[in-house]
Amino acid sequence: MKTVEAILETDGRLRLPKKFKLSRVRRVLVTFLDEAHEEDDAVALSLLSEPALAKEWDRPEEDEAWQHLQFDPS
Repeated sequence: MKTVEAILETDGRLRLPKKFKLSRVRRVLVTFLDEAHEEDDAVALSLLSEPALAKEWDRPEEDEAWQHLQFDPS
């Protein structure tokens, strides 16, 4: 199974982001999404990038590099 985002035109044409070569006819599921705003897209992209960034941020070297910005209550 593969999921891709596409545009369903008002006349029923399905517009995919790129051409797909299929070995046979396939069934598809169509889910209608609410219209997204640019702000929603930015949030979605930031959530998608979070795991990759966390992999870099959650390293001892990063903790050491930013230690000087830690709050010191004394």
